[in-house]
Amino acid sequence: MIEIRRVGEDDIPAMTAARLNYLTEMQGERPKDYLQELQMRLQQFFVQTMKEGSFFALLAEYDGKAVSYGGMVLKKIPGDLNQSSYLEGDILNMYTLPEYRRKGISSLILKKLLAEAKTMGVSKVALHCSKDGEPLYRKFGFTDPVYPYLELIIE
Repeated sequence: MIEIRRVGEDDIPAMTAARLNYLTEMQGERPKDYLQELQMRLQQFFVQTMKEGSFFALLAEYDGKAVSYGGMVLKKIPGDLNQSSYLEGDILNMYTLPEYRRKGISSLILKKLLAEAKTMGVSKVALHCSKDGEPLYRKFGFTDPVYPYLELIIE
């Protein structure tokens, strides 16, 4: 039986470990001392932003074990001629333990993340995804950006 619930402060270390697993899968191995520093900084980020209300996350438990996570960063942006401001969300931290993948768990989390975002007044949700995850997001209606999307890495 899968139970989906909000991440609390006690869940942050496990969610951080899941984020590190995700990053390692996407970007490769890093030195242990670097990962320890990153783990500490990620935990600080999650604690601070959850308290501020600019980040929330959900987790899926199977028989009491956390097996999947999904989070959303919330940001208020200036509006346009239609509305004075907008609340947008960036999904991150979507991660399922490898042995629990392809069982629909991420779909359950994504469905609840989007429902919660809607109740909060979020008008647009964006994300970066892996090639494996792309079909899931497309199934939920995610499309290519309407406006050209460019980025600059500042070093």
